[in-house]
Amino acid sequence: MHDTPPAVPDFTQWPSFPFEGDLHVKQLDDPVPVEPPRKGEGHRECTACNAPDDAYIWVGERWRVRAMDRPTGLPMVLILESRSHLDLGDLPNLLAAELGVMTVRLERAIRSLDGVARVHVNRWGDGSAHLHMWFLARPYGRLQLRGTFLSLWDSILPPISEAQWRENLAMVAAWLAEFGGRPLAEPPRIQWQAPSSLSAQASREQEQRAEEEPVSVIESDEEIPVPADDDLDDTADTADAAKGDGSGGSDADAGDHTGMSDDAGRDDRGQDTDGTKGGSGAAPGSDADGNGADGSDADGSDADEGDADEGDAEDDAAAEARRGAQPAR
Repeated sequence: MHDTPPAVPDFTQWPSFPFEGDLHVKQLDDPVPVEPPRKGEGHRECTACNAPDDAYIWVGERWRVRAMDRPTGLPMVLILESRSHLDLGDLPNLLAAELGVMTVRLERAIRSLDGVARVHVNRWGDGSAHLHMWFLARPYGRLQLRGTFLSLWDSILPPISEAQWRENLAMVAAWLAEFGGRPLAEPPRIQWQAPSSLSAQASREQEQRAEEEPVSVIESDEEIPVPADDDLDDTADTADAAKGDGSGGSDADAGDHTGMSDDAGRDDRGQDTDGTKGGSGAAPGSDADGNGADGSDADGSDADEGDADEGDAEDDAAAEARRGAQPAR
């Protein structure tokens, strides 16, 4: 008897839900006995700890604020991070109190931008163990974007212009700097152009924005759960095995030939290991170690030829001596 698939929830009929049509609920996977470590846990490196201050729009003594690497679909998407490698439940009382102050301060800074109605504050934390809070600005008048699906709409909406995006970043950084810290985001430079070229530039920028793939909040590195190393190793082994089953020119075959040539370099020089018979691919006239400057191969054939030449020279000298010893007639 097959399990009855769950019904589609009612929120799929909400105006704020970004999809429509024939929807189906995915099959739920079985729970795993042990969850894999997040970034910054165990032996996994922490992206936030390794990031320099230049990657942020504002930095302080204990907090940093950064943006995406390119314009987003929403007017503003920012991340508040602690300098210390701590998660939300690990914050001491001082940082916990400052988190409340920084949250209110950053929300006010984003809400002061033109065209921003509300600021959504989110924290997931399934991808990274380093505390990071998301701040998503909802455009004013876009009532369909209200509610819990704003992060989904961010990856669907076309990105805003880069000039507007950089100007918003500079304004938020300057707002935060009024209370301390150092602003790092700068407003865009004014591009002085003739009026006739403005329309052509605007059309080019519009075409470029249409081709660019918008940044997605839900697809960011901080929120994508990373599988365990064992899973990664199994995936890599599977990929290597698939390559090994292919044609003779695959990477796996190339690695075998490379290994053969390396082993050949450590063989007895009396063996034919210079690769001229199709093994290592070494250049003609070079030995197995690639030391072909003297022009001799590994089996010493040139050395034998040299000995033969020296013997011929000695025979010629002896013949000349005998001719010189004969009396003149």
